[in-house]
Amino acid sequence: MSQQFPHPPAQQQPLPVAAKPSNGLGLTGFILGLVGLVFSLIPLVGVIAWPLVILGVIFCIIGLVKVKNKTATNKGLAITGLVASVVGLGMCVTWVVIAGQAINEVQDKATELKNEWERPAKTVYELTGTAKEADVSYGEVLNPKQETVTALPWKKEMEVKGVLKGGTLMATIGEKGGSLTCKMIVDGKVVDTKTQSGAFKVLTCQGK
Repeated sequence: MSQQFPHPPAQQQPLPVAAKPSNGLGLTGFILGLVGLVFSLIPLVGVIAWPLVILGVIFCIIGLVKVKNKTATNKGLAITGLVASVVGLGMCVTWVVIAGQAINEVQDKATELKNEWERPAKTVYELTGTAKEADVSYGEVLNPKQETVTALPWKKEMEVKGVLKGGTLMATIGEKGGSLTCKMIVDGKVVDTKTQSGAFKVLTCQGK
């Protein structure tokens, strides 16, 4: 009678373990895009977001290519990073456009002021009153003319340049006193008039 030996138990094969999603480039692109998007929303600071969002776009696209080639997973993370990077890039472009418009406005204003500075204004200076004598300074602010007036009314016409259109007219009443009124007319419009009385009193009319 033959002796039977029990068969050894069948060896169980280990169950396959699902690979964890991995996409290093996609994750890097997601982080760069997210950080770049946050910085891009801040005026002035947004300039540092440019390299972040550009690199974010590049890394996320490479990550998606690796997913397509089945050498990486986690496609959703790469897509999210790409969206964040593109939005951040759009904000950066928006800030550049706004900054360009602001620079153009400043340049236009500077040109306008320069042209206004260089344009001579037809100016009339007048003094009237009872004063017997007055020391007068008139014309451009940085280059005025001087004159002693001994008879009123007094009048001068000239073209005056400068930001202060019409320049300035300043008069000091002489020691004999009396009243004095100054008037300044620039391009046909009265822009200032003043009156003073008494010896050595000073009055000033200014342009606009």
